[in-house]
Amino acid sequence: MLMSSSNHSPFVYNRPEESVDAFKKSIVYKLIFLIGRSPEEASQRDWLNATLYAVRDLVTEGWISTAKEARDTKARRVYYLSMEFLMGRTLSNALIAEGVYDLAKEALNELGVNLEDVLEKEVDPGLGNGGLGRLAACFMDSIATLGLPGMGYGIRYEYGMFQQHIENGRQVEKPDAWLEKGTPWEFERPSKRYAIRFGGHIHFEGRKCVWESAEEITALAYDQIVPGYDTAASATLRLWRANAGDTFDLAKFNKGDYFAAIEERNESENVSRVLYPDDSTWNGRELRLRQEYFLVSASLQDIIRRHKWQNGGSIENLADKVAIHLNDTHPALAIPELMYILVDQEGIAWQKAWDMTRRIFSYTCHTLMSEALETWSVDMMGKILPRHLQMIFEINDYFLEYVKTYVTTDVDFIRRVSLIEEGEGHARKVRMGWLSVVGSHKVNGVAAIHSDLMVSSTFADFARIYPDRFTNVTNGITPRRWLAVANPELSALFDQYIGTEWRKDLSLLTELKAHIDKPELQKAVAEIKHANKVKLADYIWQELGIKVDPNALFDVQIKRIHEYKRQIMNLLHIVARYNAMLEAPEKEWVPRVFILAGKAASAYTAAKDTINLINDVATVINNDERLKGRLKVIFIPNYSVSLAQLIIPAADISEQISLAGTEASGTSNMKFALNGALTLGTLDGANVEILQNVGEEHIFIFGNTVEQVEKLRRDGYYPIDYYQKDEQLRKVMDQLNSGWFSPRDANRYQNLLSALQFHDYYQAFADFRSYVDTQAKVDEKYRDQKAWINSTLQNIVNMSYFSSDRTVMDYAEKIWHVSPLDVDK
Repeated sequence: MLMSSSNHSPFVYNRPEESVDAFKKSIVYKLIFLIGRSPEEASQRDWLNATLYAVRDLVTEGWISTAKEARDTKARRVYYLSMEFLMGRTLSNALIAEGVYDLAKEALNELGVNLEDVLEKEVDPGLGNGGLGRLAACFMDSIATLGLPGMGYGIRYEYGMFQQHIENGRQVEKPDAWLEKGTPWEFERPSKRYAIRFGGHIHFEGRKCVWESAEEITALAYDQIVPGYDTAASATLRLWRANAGDTFDLAKFNKGDYFAAIEERNESENVSRVLYPDDSTWNGRELRLRQEYFLVSASLQDIIRRHKWQNGGSIENLADKVAIHLNDTHPALAIPELMYILVDQEGIAWQKAWDMTRRIFSYTCHTLMSEALETWSVDMMGKILPRHLQMIFEINDYFLEYVKTYVTTDVDFIRRVSLIEEGEGHARKVRMGWLSVVGSHKVNGVAAIHSDLMVSSTFADFARIYPDRFTNVTNGITPRRWLAVANPELSALFDQYIGTEWRKDLSLLTELKAHIDKPELQKAVAEIKHANKVKLADYIWQELGIKVDPNALFDVQIKRIHEYKRQIMNLLHIVARYNAMLEAPEKEWVPRVFILAGKAASAYTAAKDTINLINDVATVINNDERLKGRLKVIFIPNYSVSLAQLIIPAADISEQISLAGTEASGTSNMKFALNGALTLGTLDGANVEILQNVGEEHIFIFGNTVEQVEKLRRDGYYPIDYYQKDEQLRKVMDQLNSGWFSPRDANRYQNLLSALQFHDYYQAFADFRSYVDTQAKVDEKYRDQKAWINSTLQNIVNMSYFSSDRTVMDYAEKIWHVSPLDVDK
């Protein structure tokens, strides 16, 4: 095939062929010449890496063509900044995107290798922790599939979050060295390196502010291709790794002080070592702040370089050609960083630079909890980023002057909206959520109820100042990863009825409605669900040594362990059910397997205690022979994307039980429903919209509404009252407090249970009775398998709205103002 360079000289190369024979030859070639293994000696991991290289060849040409099309058309581009990209395993997704899954399977089979065994050897990249990172990954998949001119920026964490091990029931964190096994999918970019500066001081030369930094490290770029499904278009995820450059004390080394010689280098490179370092200490928070600036400084420098290269060195039209999206407050430092570049380095007048900045940035708020909106100590920021602190002060002065002139002179209002929190009795803080709102032209929530609450509570003052700035874009998930990859048997079944195009247009799932009453479809869906439950049961037996019955109802709660997610309320019900089963053993109980998974932040004591309590309760219940196996509690360690792909298709019930008004959206609720699990949840986040789409007879809603939650708080919420009034709750709490489930240490959960019984900020006690009663309705419905399978299908066929393709097109049209490229397949 021919390609032309800038001087029109032709380049000839052999384009990869999509045939079994060509693919076999490519895999063996990569094995020998890139990995250095003979086929006879190759391990399954060697075959995995060789296959990844071969598949990468198939997508690289389209990747290059996508970038070329964007350059040639001078398209406006969007750059998505996120501290997390929870991408999941690459190979299976890429094979499906390229339409070569069966081809690869046959090629490897002829080489004596099983594709499924190879896929299991791939390590989950340690680039994220929870919903924030998984959402970013879904968005990158949709940006690629839709052919939008977009690019993601993140950090190439060396050790990721952490590997979660359970020892004596407790979470133990161990390094997640995911890079050890090699990363054949990425391209190292040695020429893409930028200096990142920290510390020092500022001074003024006339009106110009000069930053003389004290420390400098280098950001090195690594690119990953994100292939679009059934298209030549691809997107780029660029990740940054910290490098200390020539920071090496040769004099100390020559004197034999080897550790001191590299001490400064190691300290500098810690910036990209670990996702979410323990921020309970000053040093931990300082490292976190450095990480956030490292990401935005490298990314902004890269964006400016790319823009100048394509626009003859000019920066004047930056706001016309560049959209930058902030995924939560973590990249909010990009706002003062761009101002620093435009004003101090490019010499643009402050007012003009600020107008450009506000046109460029947009911001997604992922929380309603004010404590989750980042703040940084003024003292810390002044030490690490003195020029950026000064720029934030300048932005704040300008903003507050606008408020006083055009909105109000009310002192209390001005204090509330100031970017600097001037609290009494504690150090001044920079409010990063406030900065994100003031510095963006659009701010969106991620579910209808979340967006409404955002403008009526968290950002109510700003909604008064900027009434047109706030909007909603309901989250979505990619059907490629969460149905085609995660549930191939169900996907194949749908193909028989409605064809294959639903993978690119999830609205086509509605065509299944014409077949929903067909007994053969209902039977097939039930059989696939059971087969997925058998797979999960086998995994639980192999990994945990616990036998569970695949005929039981699988009740699943998998998400980050946090008090607002209310795993503790789930546990209260489990113990209450345990007691009831022992009190009435003759009753025809619906067998249940309660499955929980998720990581607790390393410094989050209450969350770690919750994991310990779950495992203590599980030990007692799982070994109580009186239950005859009808109740099991399973905590699956080290939750990841690949584990989610195993668990979600096996679930019958999806636990989405956060307190109303606390979860921004949630996306696991969408993944479960798309795979036929029925939601058990509160009127929180996207549960509200799932209810509207699937119908109230196909979902289990319980608990207080947002208005009732707020009224309880206003009137005074006393959890002890619920404890005293509800005999079942009282018995459960008394058992937990007495050490019934931790006989060797009766006081193990004193702090956790005391906080619940006397404070219960997330109102688990208030929702307990409604939750338990609704669980009884779940049992009742599950006994009627025909009705249950009908609800399963109703969930699936009504989930088309929750595609990330729809979400990303909403962003593209309403916020980013970018259009799809025309990339030939």
